[in-house]
Amino acid sequence: MKNSQTFDPPEEMEPKLKDVPAARGHWRNIWANFRRRRLAFISLILVAFIYLLGIFAPVIQTHDYQETNLRRTQQGPSTENWFGTDRAGRDLYTRVVWGIQTTVIITVTSFATGSLLLGVTIGLVAGYFRGWVDAVIMRVGEVVSAFPDILLIILLAATLRPRIVEFARSVEDSTGMSGLVSSGIVDYVVIGIALLPLSWFGMMRLVRGQVLVLREAEYVEAARAMGTSTPRILFRHILPNVVSPIIVSVSFGIGAIALSEVVLSFFGLGVQPPRPSLGVMIGEVTARGGASVSVLRDHPEQLLAPIIVVWLLIFCWNIVGDALNDVLNPRAR
Repeated sequence: MKNSQTFDPPEEMEPKLKDVPAARGHWRNIWANFRRRRLAFISLILVAFIYLLGIFAPVIQTHDYQETNLRRTQQGPSTENWFGTDRAGRDLYTRVVWGIQTTVIITVTSFATGSLLLGVTIGLVAGYFRGWVDAVIMRVGEVVSAFPDILLIILLAATLRPRIVEFARSVEDSTGMSGLVSSGIVDYVVIGIALLPLSWFGMMRLVRGQVLVLREAEYVEAARAMGTSTPRILFRHILPNVVSPIIVSVSFGIGAIALSEVVLSFFGLGVQPPRPSLGVMIGEVTARGGASVSVLRDHPEQLLAPIIVVWLLIFCWNIVGDALNDVLNPRAR
């Protein structure tokens, strides 16, 4: 009987585990693919830089945004006033960074409350339960979306603002508090409510369409058969598989929300003085009237900073959205 012998491969044939690349996670692969798109990656850096300017506005400001100096009105850029001054002698650089902060607050709160919280939750409910629940939600959304977006936003802001301001002043008088109106909190509430029709329905319809497909998946059927509760199925099993299209939708929608805030402030329905806003700064230069006409004719450079910031935000978010759509869309990979 022959003895069994084992064959020992040469050392150089043995796989070296240290040379085998570690398996990357799903989101790590997405991030790596996104970084390879240089234009989108640079756009994301620009957006982050602009948002950081707004977040740290109290730290990086060079003047108080309400400070006026009538001896230095309509001045050009200088070492004291980097972007120059407006017709009231206020520092344009300081007002721009505070205006960016206003845009950041409104876009983040509008998306967090309207698009993400309201739109995603209602979309999950409508797509999962279907039937009369889905029908009611869709009919309400279709009625709201039948109005032109910007006109509906202007109508809501113009209607709600006097009532909310009156309520805030009554709260100040009864409680002894101060600053609810002058700090801009009331303006944020008005714009946040006015932007809800623009933010929730599109996100709801996107999530609903995804849930209608996922609710029939085998793992969801298995979870139901095991007696898993409906909230757990929605938020633990279905929602993680809808995150990718949500991210793409948010990246496209943030630019639209920022533009809507600027338009509302431009028409005097958004953030009100003394709180700075990019829309207010543009409106002060381009509004009709003798003084504004002369400012626009003699000092058009006062429009450069706020318009460039608004353009960069919209342009960069669109580039980021296109890249995320390519990276997160399985059909594009």
